Amino acid sequence: MPRPLSAQTRNEQVMKEKASKKLMVTDDPIEKLRLLCLQRGARGILGLGRVFRRMDDNNSGDLNMEEFVKGIRDTGLDISDEDAESLFKQFDKDESGAIKYDEFLRAVRPKISPNRLALIEKAFEKADKSCDGKITYEDLKGIYSVQRHPEYLNGQATEKQLLNRFLRNFEENGVVDGVVTKEEFVDYYTGVSASIDEDGYFDLMMRTSWKL
Repeated sequence: MPRPLSAQTRNEQVMKEKASKKLMVTDDPIEKLRLLCLQRGARGILGLGRVFRRMDDNNSGDLNMEEFVKGIRDTGLDISDEDAESLFKQFDKDESGAIKYDEFLRAVRPKISPNRLALIEKAFEKADKSCDGKITYEDLKGIYSVQRHPEYLNGQATEKQLLNRFLRNFEENGVVDGVVTKEEFVDYYTGVSASIDEDGYFDLMMRTSWKL
């Protein structure tokens, strides 16, 4: 069964090492937060949503200054009150006094080229057979075959169990519900992209994994 790039690959290990080194020298607060995520590998980007929700103490869907500063420090980013205020203002693009999820994510998510993003979106569209904006076990049944998977062959796991396990790749550190949203899919592959320098290799990996 084809799988997304493993968290144990050499590319990801190199990315973690680079993030750790850059973290020691960067002064930019947003870059520090981004590097803290990349230190955790491709799935570290998936954790951004969880960080945001953890910061949102009153479940309002956005963050005020107090929630933001507390949440940032809970992630391990040690910054002064002045720097925290500066970081808040950088996130709060519309100057509303609160940070919305999309503002937060756009600022912290590693940059990705339009070509790579187009490939990710194309893969999602192929996997989303029902065209409802999410990928489920039912969608994957017609795309991935588990017939040759060792655990399927020896009876240790059913097709549904194996496909749901595959879906969890995209939900680690987030909401694990067997439903992968486009946001989760893009977050996962944005993290994978950050571990691959060569566009040609990323292109090949996506086309091979998803038969694009």
